[in-house]
Amino acid sequence: MTYAAPLYAPTRPDARAPALRVNLYSDTQTRPSPAMKQAMLEAEVGDEQHGDDPTVHALCDRMAALLGKEAAMFLPSGTMCNEIAILTHCRRGDEVIAHETAHIIAAEGGAPGALAGVSVLGLPGARGQFDVDTLRAAFRERRRNCPPQTLVEIEQTANLGGGTVWPLDRLGAVCEAAHVGGMAVHMDGARLMNAVVAAGVTAAEMAAGCDTVWLDFTKGLGAPLGAVLCGSAAFIDAAWQWKQRLGGSLRQAGICAAACLYALDHNIDRLAEDHANAAALARGLAQLPGIVVEAPETNLVFFTTEGAGVTADELAARVRRQSVQISTMGRFRARACTHLDVDRDGIALAVAAVRDALGA
Repeated sequence: MTYAAPLYAPTRPDARAPALRVNLYSDTQTRPSPAMKQAMLEAEVGDEQHGDDPTVHALCDRMAALLGKEAAMFLPSGTMCNEIAILTHCRRGDEVIAHETAHIIAAEGGAPGALAGVSVLGLPGARGQFDVDTLRAAFRERRRNCPPQTLVEIEQTANLGGGTVWPLDRLGAVCEAAHVGGMAVHMDGARLMNAVVAAGVTAAEMAAGCDTVWLDFTKGLGAPLGAVLCGSAAFIDAAWQWKQRLGGSLRQAGICAAACLYALDHNIDRLAEDHANAAALARGLAQLPGIVVEAPETNLVFFTTEGAGVTADELAARVRRQSVQISTMGRFRARACTHLDVDRDGIALAVAAVRDALGA
């Protein structure tokens, strides 16, 4: 079967569109600061695949300690972290349990099935989270005609749930039930530090019940690429073969790892600013006629446009003409994501652009 290139190929910026002033499309849009670039330039490097890169070792040691795990692995992307975790935890024919809006279901190109040969059972639950009773109800009998359930996956924060933070008590109950049921627990920690800052707990506390967890540095932490997967020493040792198979083994990766180390030193505490800006954006949007805003818990602001008489795509196109970019998550659902490249003046510009786009 042949697919048309425009379906999957990345698009180039429209040369006729005005330059962006406020980019709320995603926190993946952040760009490394001059200081981060300087740290990258000064990084000590070596062949990461051979274990010779001291900066990568420093990052992995620090991340394992931060998340309370024995070992860690540096990878190019969070999606690769998720897929290597699934490939290592599971065998072909196994079943993974996740929320029905999880990134591994909605945004990884069907990779769990295509690469690992596993199925993913999506559970319902408000705002991207399921509870322990819903999880237990999904447990299958251990029979030869049922798919073995080997992994429970949790997304922290829950992106399509509105950037919500799993409370520690719910998280702990889900992890305990999974372990009692003979399953491992994997945390998609793409925005884990947003959850940590919002909840006021340590990263190790947040990940304590999970067998594996990863952190993405390309979102609110502002690095150009990189994610770190953590787990037991035995798990990371086994995962290295999948890293090799998928082309995730790197060479002088310390240049990128240095950006991640810089982010750990400088860009975690300031995530609270992004959360405050998201709250300000939500307040401003909620005052516009027809716009219904989901209360943000972190740096993601979801809102619906149906009451304003426009689709999310129509609104996104209108504000883009005013140099503001947002993303769309459905016919009438839009998302704005705050990050280190958007300040309070940018929030005011974005609210004004939406107001003008609606003719309010």
